[in-house]
Amino acid sequence: MHDEQKVAAGTARLSDEIIRLIRMGPRFRGMLKTGDLGAEFSALMLLLPLRAMGPMRVTDLAELKQSDPSTVSRQVAQLVKAGLARREADPADGRASRLAVTETGVDACERLRSARTALLERALSDWPADRVDAFAQLFEEFNSSVEALLRTDLGAPPREIA
Repeated sequence: MHDEQKVAAGTARLSDEIIRLIRMGPRFRGMLKTGDLGAEFSALMLLLPLRAMGPMRVTDLAELKQSDPSTVSRQVAQLVKAGLARREADPADGRASRLAVTETGVDACERLRSARTALLERALSDWPADRVDAFAQLFEEFNSSVEALLRTDLGAPPREIA
């Protein structure tokens, strides 16, 4: 088999495995032992970039998530109502506001991270450490490549609505 054929076969296999992973997503989320954090899972996922990158406008958060701003706005409302995030004046434009994570939101991020890590440790318990590390490195590289494509591909389909 030539290199191009190997790449095509590997890419097709990867595509199938990504679909398999996506199908497992709801079940995986259901197995996370975090207790009630006061917002839907999709809203909680907005806390992660806010915590990592600091306060930002809802429009910037929507762009980062590659999602419709009205969807992100509804998710943000859940976070604010649950006390996981707060609105604050944007120092660059006093008429605008941006979202910041509260201490309660930081605690929720930690609970989510601990629950995800615990579940993945169980799933990978039979893997040698060097294989886990190699997979993590390759997966990070894969995600970076996909993010770069999404930022540059003008022919990409419209953003998600849900």
